Amino acid sequence: MEYLSSFLVGGTLCLIGQLIIEKTKLTPARILVGYVIAGVVLSALGLYEHLLDIGASGASVPLTGFGHILAKATREAIDKDGLIGIFTGSLMGAAGGIESAVIFSWLAALVFKAKKK
Repeated sequence: MEYLSSFLVGGTLCLIGQLIIEKTKLTPARILVGYVIAGVVLSALGLYEHLLDIGASGASVPLTGFGHILAKATREAIDKDGLIGIFTGSLMGAAGGIESAVIFSWLAALVFKAKKK
């Protein structure tokens, strides 16, 4: 049942993104930024935790989950370090994901040869 709920939540988030692409003139980059902001807002309102309870990885993997991680880490850093946590929290919360993206991108660049378009 957990797999089904993850699939449904993640699929619904992707469906919404696809509908926005097809029905509006927004660029994919703006839609991605909108998803991150939606994750931050839903987290700030306390709603994203409920979405995670229902959808598990279907809610944590998309960009809305990244926004939630940023908001959650910032909130925890503010509680721990005060105002300086505004600047350090999101960096600490997302550091693992960003570091992985950089390392795997670098490894892919070593393995594959870039071609001009």
